[in-house]
Amino acid sequence: VSTQSTGSSGINAEYGGLSMGTMICGWDKRGPGLYYVDSDGQRTTNYMFSVGSGSTYAYGVMDTGYRYDMSVEEACELGKKSIMHAGHRDAMSGGVVNLYHMREDGWVKVSQTDISQMYYQSLDEKK
Repeated sequence: VSTQSTGSSGINAEYGGLSMGTMICGWDKRGPGLYYVDSDGQRTTNYMFSVGSGSTYAYGVMDTGYRYDMSVEEACELGKKSIMHAGHRDAMSGGVVNLYHMREDGWVKVSQTDISQMYYQSLDEKK
């Protein structure tokens, strides 16, 4: 994972011209890894990232709900909620939450949910 993010960083720095932010995650001999690589080739690792025009909305939800000791189910729900709020407030963020969980043995698709449906359901639950 670290090697892949380094390669992407080098390509982005060399060819440039695109405005993008990419998250690269996976599992290697050191365990799980998560990297953010931007269009200038800047490469950062951390425990969570949000990328794109709606990321400020997602960060607000993530910063409020994140705990170090979250279960996989709690983390998935927080991820869905974060993406839902980003997608609802930012028209360029898309209309669907595609949620995947990266495990040691590969990807698992958790869900694919319509953002509008999620948002209005969450409003009904608040009543």
